[in-house]
Amino acid sequence: MRVRDIDKEKLVIEMAIDQIVQEGFQGFSMNKLAKACSISVGTLYIYYADKDDLIQKIGAKMALKFFKSTIKDFSPDMPFEEGLWKQWENRANFAMKYPKEVAFFEIIKHSPHGEIILDSIKEFSDFRAIMTQFINNSLQNKELLPMNFEAFWSVAYGPLYTLLNMHAERKSMGGKPFVLTKEIMKEAFQVTVKGLKP
Repeated sequence: MRVRDIDKEKLVIEMAIDQIVQEGFQGFSMNKLAKACSISVGTLYIYYADKDDLIQKIGAKMALKFFKSTIKDFSPDMPFEEGLWKQWENRANFAMKYPKEVAFFEIIKHSPHGEIILDSIKEFSDFRAIMTQFINNSLQNKELLPMNFEAFWSVAYGPLYTLLNMHAERKSMGGKPFVLTKEIMKEAFQVTVKGLKP
């Protein structure tokens, strides 16, 4: 049995992410990936059982990286405003540092692979429990208006992701050049928090 080559494996992951971001699932194949990595298709099967296995394993790796970065220096016991700002900072830092990985995960999250990936990650349950505890604590402390979860999520994070999308495209409405700064993020955050507090 051939030994796994870590550098080759990293290249496979990088090229798979590139191809899926640029061409979607329709344009992605194991043959094209092998060619882009200058390896044989057989080599890919050392690392992955098939194309679905490859997508799911890379997706799980990216999701885990995201969950870990999101809860960095975050505690569910933080006051609501402080905790939500830490979430904004962590999510923005991750999206700006790993734009291609974020684009890749957005594609697979809305595919049949999305649920399979999330179900396979034990840490996702931990992440969900931490975020649920944070919301429950904020409600109990009367720092957050009671509302439907989907409404909460869209108000709490929608403005941030809109800004991050504009930053990724380097333009805002009407094609005006745009770069997200901490000042702009803080301005949007203050309005968001105001709308969420009782």
